[in-house]
Amino acid sequence: MKKVLVRLALVVAVLLGVGALWATNRVRTLESEAVAGDVHLLQGLGGNVAVLRTAEGAVVVDTMTFRMQGQRIRERAEQLGGGPVQAVINTHYHLDHTHGNPGFAPGTHVVATAKTLEHLKTLDAGYWTGAAAETLPNDTFDDEHVLAIGGKTIRTVHPGRGHTDGDLVVLFVEDRVVHTGDLFVSGYYPNIDLEAGGSVRGWADALDRVLALDFDRVIPGHGPVADRAALTQFRDFMRELWSVAESAVAKGQSLDELRRTAPLRGDAGYQTMSIPFVMRLDRDFVLGRAYEEASREKAANGG
Repeated sequence: MKKVLVRLALVVAVLLGVGALWATNRVRTLESEAVAGDVHLLQGLGGNVAVLRTAEGAVVVDTMTFRMQGQRIRERAEQLGGGPVQAVINTHYHLDHTHGNPGFAPGTHVVATAKTLEHLKTLDAGYWTGAAAETLPNDTFDDEHVLAIGGKTIRTVHPGRGHTDGDLVVLFVEDRVVHTGDLFVSGYYPNIDLEAGGSVRGWADALDRVLALDFDRVIPGHGPVADRAALTQFRDFMRELWSVAESAVAKGQSLDELRRTAPLRGDAGYQTMSIPFVMRLDRDFVLGRAYEEASREKAANGG
């Protein structure tokens, strides 16, 4: 029996070692894709990262989920971006878009909305301690902000409430590329973070402001690079989602009834995004979030 237990322990140790190695490799893996002009996309375990090449060095949008990834992103950005990282932009506060920040040098120029900084310091305060605090956003704004770096113009815009109340989009003006963060996820159902001020009602209006910008290519928060038509279709779906939920609440339908009968059309082909042990983003999820917001509004208005 003792020999069996020893062998079993060895097998478990080997499996744990292999699993840890696989996980480490998965975290460190970055796939690169040229998007347009001087803009590249990096994809890995977390939100999509954009790298802009300028005459002075790189500009990075979002940093994925782990410090180790942030270090790899910085290294790849320096290669793709023509030199040291000049600025990091965080599209919103979620960990899969910000927790790689500590992989960059302390004091790096980090841009975000004031609301995103607030959420990082409150909703995500446990992570931003010690050295990590030195890579919190240090250049914040409320509506619009423009960076001019190495002959490139980077326009950041807070278009309104949607995924959260602190989202920004990044327009690389000369390259006609916009990074939307999670205000748009290409081919997937979105995460609606009501707890951080997100809004189904406001989402389509926010995307109207994004669509008023001058661009051709779209880097979404998750999923493949898309175009203006795909972003427009997503905007239309979010407007339809709110209309369906608001109507159901006004009629006194239950959430179960809404999920059984919702006449949604705009999500054809959308895929489920599963985050193990955290959440499952599918049709039931987005209907539930829209129903919750509509119900709150009805109650607030005395309904």
